[in-house]
Amino acid sequence: MSKLERALLQPLTIMRDRRIVITGIGVVSPLGNDLASTWEGLKAGRSGIGLIQSMDTSDYPTKIAGEVKDFNAAQYFSNPKDARRVDRYTHFAVGAANMAVADSGLDIESIDKTRVGVMIGSGIGGLSTHETQHATLLSKGPSRVSPFLIPYMISNIASGIVSMEYGFGGPNMSIVTACATSNHNIGEAWRIMKFGDADVMLCGGAEATILPTGLAGFSNMKALSSRNDDPEKASRPYDVDRDGFVMGEGAGVVVLETLEHAQARGAKIYGEIVGYGVSADAYHLTSPDPEGNGAARCMQMALDHADLKAEDIDYINAHGTSTPLGDICETKAIKKVFGDHAKNGLVVSSTKSMTGHLLGAAGAVELAACVMAINEGIIPPTINIENQDPECDLDYCANEARKVDVKAALSNSFGFGGHNSSIVVTKFVD
Repeated sequence: MSKLERALLQPLTIMRDRRIVITGIGVVSPLGNDLASTWEGLKAGRSGIGLIQSMDTSDYPTKIAGEVKDFNAAQYFSNPKDARRVDRYTHFAVGAANMAVADSGLDIESIDKTRVGVMIGSGIGGLSTHETQHATLLSKGPSRVSPFLIPYMISNIASGIVSMEYGFGGPNMSIVTACATSNHNIGEAWRIMKFGDADVMLCGGAEATILPTGLAGFSNMKALSSRNDDPEKASRPYDVDRDGFVMGEGAGVVVLETLEHAQARGAKIYGEIVGYGVSADAYHLTSPDPEGNGAARCMQMALDHADLKAEDIDYINAHGTSTPLGDICETKAIKKVFGDHAKNGLVVSSTKSMTGHLLGAAGAVELAACVMAINEGIIPPTINIENQDPECDLDYCANEARKVDVKAALSNSFGFGGHNSSIVVTKFVD
């Protein structure tokens, strides 16, 4: 074999050989402001949906959401004053990142910070900053608009601020793919590490769009549930009476490490990411491919990367948004990929039934649920299934958590624009 041939094969060898594990998790959600309380809420089948408290909803058809409650952002910033300046979505990102780093046990001062990267995305970014500064522009004129409008509004700034907080000088970027954002940031961080460009990555997503513009925009799309008289039952994936998704907010961040790096410092290991799939529906601005073809290709790619068969997957944390069309399309996609296993042993659930849809933060929080399902042998339920849609004919772990020995789980996230992403995580075996 020539030198050129060996050089061309080297990246493929690296891709196969470098194992990437999860050593830390941070979560901010409508169920709680840390991983423990969120996970306990998921296992209990508790809804985090309620009437919106942060704004006047009198003129809006939808008056419910999954709001984060009593979150003290200042405690997570090295300079608490910075928390007063940045957007709420960045609050959540910094908080989740701080919790993930603490959970991982990383000794920040002893590691090579140039080998630590950050990829924390947001589907929409600093909408609160945009709203308040636009109001200032209209009421007081252009000279009064903050010079920090642009940097605090853009979707990549949370990733940048987290890197500045810790001095992490490795790969730093933010992928924006609507509701698939978190999975793409985690998956591409995994790919970067596979190629040897970082030893540690903080990755995930954050979102804070329960605001007048966000609520009006999604409401006028007819995408949101308007079950205002019974908020806790509004998010009801796979149920005949579902009428749209429920907005949520929060963040999820995971610490990924190469196995070598994690073992060298004696880190605890939650699980191993072994597969990642990406595809496009190439179909419609907001609607999924009716036959689920793009989602099916995405899941199959993740399985192929993982070198797993369909029957090796025990649990799917589905995108499951509670929209009439979306739940059916994902169900079709699962049946395409998993065949007989889809109805014989595979358990599916949508934790959005409890958290609402965290948009760009959803995938990371849902991957955390997969990891905890693997570690505790408990699959969180899909709540509010009272009359299951005949077209949604899989085992959705209806209404109560279930004890299952989960060795491998798949997490799906699909976004407006036809962006699809799937991640496979497995129990760690040395």
